[in-house]
Amino acid sequence: MSLLEEKSPYFLVSLIILLLDQLTKYLITVKLTLYEVVPVVSFFNIVSARNLGSAFSTFQALGNPIFITITLIALVVIVVLLLKSHKKETLSYSLILGGAAGNLFDRIVRGSVVDFLDCHIGNYHWPAFNVADSALTIGIFLIILNQFVLTKK
Repeated sequence: MSLLEEKSPYFLVSLIILLLDQLTKYLITVKLTLYEVVPVVSFFNIVSARNLGSAFSTFQALGNPIFITITLIALVVIVVLLLKSHKKETLSYSLILGGAAGNLFDRIVRGSVVDFLDCHIGNYHWPAFNVADSALTIGIFLIILNQFVLTKK
């Protein structure tokens, strides 16, 4: 079995994340107006927001071309890491790949990243995020968990 065949299920995970991310963002853009808020439960809303920066809307002044370039470079690195990874790390890289690809697609097609998940406690709101951000966060968490917790055993 070739390396690409061995890793193909993980690339499929990345593709599913990308498609789910884009489907949810499409639904938000066609169903809600910009900045519209739909309360779901006492601590969670669906919102229509756009992120011109990076994590938590930081570094907006850098502009979209810089974020696109950085993400393209990161995608190449992530694919190499995924191909070279051991089984316990491969899922992490596939989650990161799918998430990065989802937000990159937004930057290229929409000019900004669509965010719509709004968790809050009272008036304190965590910055809105999306499926891609969730996949990135889980992937990074799993890498950290593997490096600092599971590797120690």
